[in-house]
Amino acid sequence: MESCVVSPLYAAIDLGSNSFHMWIVREVAGSVHTLAKIKRKVRLAAGLNGQNELSQEAMQRGWECLAMFAERLQDIPAERVRIVGTAALRTAVNAEDFLSRAVSILGHPIDIIPGEEEARIIYQGVAHTSGGQGKRLVVDIGGASTEVIIGEGFDAKALTSLKIGCVTWLERYFKDRYLSAENFNAAILAAKQAIAPIVAPYRELGWEHCVGASGTVQALQEIMVAQGMDELITLTKLKRLQRQAMQYERLEDLDIEGLTLERALVFPSGLSILIALFESLDIQTMTLAGGALREGMVYDMMSQMRHDDVRARTLNSLQYRFQVDTEHARTVADTAQALLADCQPVWQTDEQTRALLQSSAILHEIGTGIGFKQSGDHAAYLIQHLDLPGFTRAQKHLLGELLRRHRDTLTSLPEQHAIPALNAVRILRLLRLAVILCHRRDGQHQPPAHLTVDDNQLTLILPKAWLAANPLTEAELQQEAHRQSDLGWPLHLSSEG
Repeated sequence: MESCVVSPLYAAIDLGSNSFHMWIVREVAGSVHTLAKIKRKVRLAAGLNGQNELSQEAMQRGWECLAMFAERLQDIPAERVRIVGTAALRTAVNAEDFLSRAVSILGHPIDIIPGEEEARIIYQGVAHTSGGQGKRLVVDIGGASTEVIIGEGFDAKALTSLKIGCVTWLERYFKDRYLSAENFNAAILAAKQAIAPIVAPYRELGWEHCVGASGTVQALQEIMVAQGMDELITLTKLKRLQRQAMQYERLEDLDIEGLTLERALVFPSGLSILIALFESLDIQTMTLAGGALREGMVYDMMSQMRHDDVRARTLNSLQYRFQVDTEHARTVADTAQALLADCQPVWQTDEQTRALLQSSAILHEIGTGIGFKQSGDHAAYLIQHLDLPGFTRAQKHLLGELLRRHRDTLTSLPEQHAIPALNAVRILRLLRLAVILCHRRDGQHQPPAHLTVDDNQLTLILPKAWLAANPLTEAELQQEAHRQSDLGWPLHLSSEG
């Protein structure tokens, strides 16, 4: 029996100013698979006194955490382990006291990286895990520093590390634990003063979209989703959350729907910094990035993983992993895009809509390897539970719901926030038609079909002779016309010639 080649393990450890993180992964079919994620709230930055000395208590918390991490590193080759320290260890005048014992515990060197290098690695983590074209503004709010980057593709254009962080701002502006307007205003004003030197050059450089790559941004998105909002972070929503926080007198009383106890302590300080960034840089919207520092560290070690299209890499990996018929998937995708082109310009669709139609067609058979009868449900489960670099949480949700409905029984789509609701319905309709039209699984025998559109009404036109020669397909298309029409999406089948 042929043995299976096991890919090597990689470990990235981030000794952050708020938390210590360890991420253990292996590379499978061109993608990264997480094997372990361990996080401990060490709050190293909270142990810095006025002379920037780390307290013995803070160092002891760090050493105890690293003793746990060390157990998992024993079987990973040294060249595949990277450990970095960030702002708190950059700042601490007695950092060597901590590091000498930390290195002894871990058995590996620790690299205290400069702020710009931290920003570079963060950007690589974002570039490898987040989709989107054009220039992006990346924001990562850490415990003692905030990295702000502008880049395009895998190339960073501007790298800045600001000395503002959710732990240091907590100790400086919310030390009394009161959630007062005075404390919030002081924290926001101080953050704006720190941001001021980069405002002009960053605005001049410009960006097309903005992503946040920190626990603060993740916490905000979790709150918004729990409260029925979409995943786009805006200044209006940030101000709304500030008002919710100020309804409570003290930090210990904070009880906002969607805010976990673990994140509550640094929530007001992180929120203040993010408000300052939005107002200073005139950020319109922000989404959550798929990765940051740890991801960047791993991808730096896996130099062969560099790929200009993160989504394409993800889709290729899923096709390989779940043994999808790639040629047939491409035929379905090409057919779906041709049908969409027929609907232009009446149906005006954006890039994200077209990309989700392409992705759903590429992956429409991902569930059949588990079982044909409920392949749509299997596909939806896989998509909504797998890590999909290049796709946001809302896009993953919609992609899963499209695949759930790609054939047979048709039901309305649930509420989603990835693209406009009308566009989501449109690509579902086209996906289903493309799947039926490609049932012969041979691109050489594709029927010469085309669509006409009148507002929401579609007419699918096929040659009369072809329909006569393919009665099963004609019957399936007639049934599909009834299914779509019954949901208020009129579809007619017509013949010509």
